Amino acid sequence: MPDDSIPTTKKQGFATRLSHAGRAGTHVHGFVNPPVHRGSTVLFPNCEARREGAKHRFEQFMTYGTQGGPTHYAFEDVIAEIEGGTRCLVVGTGLAAVAVPLLAYLKAGDHCLMPDSAYGPARNICEGLLKDWGIETTYYDPTVDEAAAAALIRPNTKVFYTESPGSHTFEVQDISAIARAAHARGVKVLMDNTWGIHHFMPFQHGVDVSIQALTKYVGGHSDVLLGSVTVNDEADWQRVRATGSLLGQYASPDDVWLALRGVRTMAVRLKRQEASGLEVARWLEARPEVKQVMHPALPSHPQHALWKRDFTGACSLFGVVFQPRYSMEYVMRVIDSLSLFGIGASWGGFESLAIPTTGFITRSAGTGDFGGPMARLHIGLEEPADLIADLDQALATLPG
Repeated sequence: MPDDSIPTTKKQGFATRLSHAGRAGTHVHGFVNPPVHRGSTVLFPNCEARREGAKHRFEQFMTYGTQGGPTHYAFEDVIAEIEGGTRCLVVGTGLAAVAVPLLAYLKAGDHCLMPDSAYGPARNICEGLLKDWGIETTYYDPTVDEAAAAALIRPNTKVFYTESPGSHTFEVQDISAIARAAHARGVKVLMDNTWGIHHFMPFQHGVDVSIQALTKYVGGHSDVLLGSVTVNDEADWQRVRATGSLLGQYASPDDVWLALRGVRTMAVRLKRQEASGLEVARWLEARPEVKQVMHPALPSHPQHALWKRDFTGACSLFGVVFQPRYSMEYVMRVIDSLSLFGIGASWGGFESLAIPTTGFITRSAGTGDFGGPMARLHIGLEEPADLIADLDQALATLPG
């Protein structure tokens, strides 16, 4: 739980809360940043104290290294603050943050609903572990309304998984409508909120469990792997925390410390990268080689009104659909011609990235055809004018 001594309130601004959450305070003697605490064995003064400690396994209480320590607790408080939740479990990767709640709420014979636009490795969990364990998954059109969402739910449906926007094609989901339909049937709503960190408050829209790949904007420097699972209800916390413990999920305290340091500047980075991303997206939208830019903050996006209703801003990851006259080979030539954009997975760091997406994503519910070859761009902290110049020279490699 957040430390009552931390002088933060919901009335204070986001940057202020990021600067002060998860540390001792301003009127204390000592270093500003919490130190790195590493350890496996936790010592107790006597046997009775150790026995009593077992009663606190759902609290921020040191019992063994895998249950975390002060560095983890400080970071979990910060992420819970950002997400608007009460409890947070930090795990080793974003994919682990996807797996833990799925395994917490599903068992053999259950049914899971997964958006067709979901992060590829999340689909792999469904097609691998969950299928092997007798759990069925249905992939649904991410743009379903409340009635369509309700129609998808079966008597054995236990999880309605959401990801908004989708990781490659950026469909914005009506989370509130999905949550109403799901909760009317006793179904838990899980959400990958990585794109919407800070800009979308999941628990205000009915989400039960919010998932973050902290590798992205929280770490911010492309040098740590971390994930988080945040809840707003004690029963959900006990379910998620117990599953994480059973699976031995643990995050390196050194990575946690780096992310705790990185998150202090996230407000500034998010604001700058949002502005730069939109500048580049608008420039691309005006190019004759481009059929569509899949950025929810652009008025041309099919779910722009929904984004505007639910989000306070945008991150700097978006998709580009090229004109159908170009082959995917030509699009890959464009990406190969870029000098300021790295070619690699992930996003949210200080560096710009570009990857082809057509041929690299899986769909099974009839979604994802945008009428041309596609790529995904992440805009970093470089000057947008330099990125635009780089894109301009790369687009010149296209015929015609």
